[in-house]
Amino acid sequence: MATAEAKRRRDGVLLKHLKGKRVCICLGSGGVGKTTTSAALALGLAARGQKVAVVTIDPAARLASALGLDRLSGEPRLIDPALLAEQGVQCEGELWAMMLDSKGTFDEIVARLAPDDREREQILANPIYRELSSAVAGSQELSAMAKLYELRHERDFDVIVLDTPPSRNAVDFLETPARLLGFLEGRALRVFLSPGGLAARVFGRSTGIVFAIFARVTGVDMLSDLSTFFRSLSGILDGFKDVTKGVSELLRDPTTTFLVVTSPEPEPAREAEFLAERLASRDMSRGGLIINRMHFDGLGESSADEVQELLTPDLGEHLARRVAGNLADFDVLVQRDRETVAHLSRELGEREPILVPHLDEDVCDVAGLARLAEHLFS
Repeated sequence: MATAEAKRRRDGVLLKHLKGKRVCICLGSGGVGKTTTSAALALGLAARGQKVAVVTIDPAARLASALGLDRLSGEPRLIDPALLAEQGVQCEGELWAMMLDSKGTFDEIVARLAPDDREREQILANPIYRELSSAVAGSQELSAMAKLYELRHERDFDVIVLDTPPSRNAVDFLETPARLLGFLEGRALRVFLSPGGLAARVFGRSTGIVFAIFARVTGVDMLSDLSTFFRSLSGILDGFKDVTKGVSELLRDPTTTFLVVTSPEPEPAREAEFLAERLASRDMSRGGLIINRMHFDGLGESSADEVQELLTPDLGEHLARRVAGNLADFDVLVQRDRETVAHLSRELGEREPILVPHLDEDVCDVAGLARLAEHLFS
């Protein structure tokens, strides 16, 4: 990898976008290289002297594998500089990585907000809580928000790079704080938390009888578990509200930026427009547009016949015709990609999109991430 001074001379648009940013959130549809882009972005920043954490909520193991690890844990883990150096990557800073543990993060929130040990254990042991937390955490957005908030406010990272779920789910990610606040401050929850008469007022007498029979047959008193759960929940609601409001403010903080990652294909490009529009409507800062898998090599200014004629003396007529035909096929992709860049630049008001070429091989190790980082930053 290039020296630090050489990097600084070559660093281009992306570093300008990220100047002064503490949180960088990558958004985009599935299959556009968002996870590897997030990891390469973090590696590039670490190589330039920053202490960086990259957080992925992609359940695939690609990020861990690319970083030379068997698996990522639910807490940030320092990537050994010696491991990076083995593949020619010199880091002036530190690279940390983690895979979001949704259920574990949700439990951590409760553990921190519970007023005492007894209350914490009562909530965590409650069967209703276990089912509910697994279901809520399964959507990932809430846990990602909570972990992002924790890392930003309780750890000393210079930059946190967050990978997000594919496109429409990424919009859910943006809307999570508002939806959660609406629930926490809503009338339905207040009914459950108000003292006395829970079964009679909410479930009715006949449902209460069914629950009683269910308890005798199975030994599980679901109505009692519900009552206990909602009573214990009341002790941590204010803390949940504070965290949720804090996350909402963090997403609009001047030190937070969003990078829209796409490819030149029509559907991902449309998704990129959609995401950019949603960011603008929510007053969230877009720090740039990354277009992966660009095709640059085609016929150039020549025609297929001219290329064939040029190559025939060295390759023979048959092989020269095939090569020229392949270049003509690539030229169609080159023209499409140029039109996509022009369209997105115009619609998103993005004068300098970051263009990453279509790589000949998959990014599956640190050296591959380093090559991708060079394209992102130079």
